[in-house]
Amino acid sequence: MIKAVRLTLALLALAATAALVAGCGGVPGNAVAEVDGQSIEKSEYDHWINVAARSSGQGANVSVPKPPEYTACIAAKRKTTPKPAKGQPKVTDSQLKSQCKQEYEQLRDQVLQLLISFQWLEGEAKEQGIKISDAEVKKSFDQQKKQSFPKAADYEKFLKDSGQSEEDIMLQVKADLLASKIRDKVVKGKDKVSDAQIKEFYDKNKARFAQPERRDLLVVLTKSKAKAEAAKKALKSGQSWKQVSKKYSIDEASKAQGGKLPAQAKGTLEKQLDEAVFKAKKGQLTGPVKTQFGQYLFEVTKVTPASQQTLEQAKETIKQTLQSQNQQKALETFSKKYSERWKKKTDCREGYVIQQCKQGPKATPTPSAAAPGQGQQVPQGN
Repeated sequence: MIKAVRLTLALLALAATAALVAGCGGVPGNAVAEVDGQSIEKSEYDHWINVAARSSGQGANVSVPKPPEYTACIAAKRKTTPKPAKGQPKVTDSQLKSQCKQEYEQLRDQVLQLLISFQWLEGEAKEQGIKISDAEVKKSFDQQKKQSFPKAADYEKFLKDSGQSEEDIMLQVKADLLASKIRDKVVKGKDKVSDAQIKEFYDKNKARFAQPERRDLLVVLTKSKAKAEAAKKALKSGQSWKQVSKKYSIDEASKAQGGKLPAQAKGTLEKQLDEAVFKAKKGQLTGPVKTQFGQYLFEVTKVTPASQQTLEQAKETIKQTLQSQNQQKALETFSKKYSERWKKKTDCREGYVIQQCKQGPKATPTPSAAAPGQGQQVPQGN
């Protein structure tokens, strides 16, 4: 788990919304943000944004784009920008500046999310009376370090390449432990499910606990009816399905299994074949059956009757399903309130505004983001 910092909230899985400090009050001193009176200093931000830049896959020599002019970034991009093809326009400094600005803002937002989330976790844990001892952090750290870096030299190289200190890693381990304990407290007691609830779920979802009739088949698929008739003649003469399938079948999957096509439920086969299979008698050579894929010969070798799990048989599965639903609902409810409470306590200096700050832009849904009002899940440990 101790890997180059991804600087998303996957580790912490926190809900978020945003803000810009305005009017009287605001962020004190040289801080970039303040959470419930606790400042996030510019020096801390600078350290982590350099870590983020290194973790972007560009190596230890990468530099963070410097706003607002991005002069060094533009110059570096100019050196690596290929010359345009004949007749194509040259990439302008304005275009390169736009790229630099976008890269910087992505790094900035990731770092601020991480640092603010650390503060949210610390504050929430304190309010709930949750504590993590130094010994717990050290134990978890040692376990993860041993798993990720069997050789001490590899760990030292990781620290050097990522720009992180052991203290940085410890901070992340502690945050993960706090997230896990908060989550455990939120879902505690939510695993209670009554027999009446289990029965109600079973009655409403009986189809989920039913198994349809299934049929095991031997098949040969040929391109033409003539080939199918030749295969049928060979089978009737005593040749095995394996021999005939190998010689005549164009269906590679069943051919590789000697013609076997096991456990087919109604509706899973091509329409004409499906109808014929579920009308056929066991042990009867049937076909050719014309389909869009070719001509089928088949024999039903086994019929497994449809079955229905009883309430007693399904009870444990249903119990686990309901427990999971109850816990998820509790987490979603807590996540929304958690986000709302801590957002109100989070001030960000102008130029360092993200969705976790109290006066910032509202979250907008994206294909990879949670729906508005939900944000990400409540802190969850591994």
